[in-house]
Amino acid sequence: MNLSLWALLTVVSFAAVVGFATLSSIFVGRLVRRPTPPMSEEVGGIPRILRKLRKREPMSDEELALARRAVADRGSPMALCIPAVIFSIGCFYVFGSLEHLHGTMPSERTFLGVIPMLTSTNLAIRMIRSASLKRRLPKISRTPAA
Repeated sequence: MNLSLWALLTVVSFAAVVGFATLSSIFVGRLVRRPTPPMSEEVGGIPRILRKLRKREPMSDEELALARRAVADRGSPMALCIPAVIFSIGCFYVFGSLEHLHGTMPSERTFLGVIPMLTSTNLAIRMIRSASLKRRLPKISRTPAA
């Protein structure tokens, strides 16, 4: 069996799609199964709370708990599997198109897979930026039980 470079990269990117999609579905399943706070059900609730955290505005205990949860969710390594799936799909499309051409000149259609690759990179950067808000969360002060 003689595999070209593009065929090998296509197979590797397909394996990455399957692997990252599996991890993403596990992560999303965990998120769906846990109870949701009422504030997270509001339209724009979490972005509003994260904006307050970014600007260091005072927050209630409920808002602070939701901010901790959102920052922890976005900082999870499994959360980064979601943009990784999208990036891998773009790689699969580009490499598969290049393999299909068998050395002929590629067209613009070949590089349509770059769009999801750029989109997923933007998503990953935004997730990492919002996960970096962890430093701005106030430390939990534990009072000893009487």
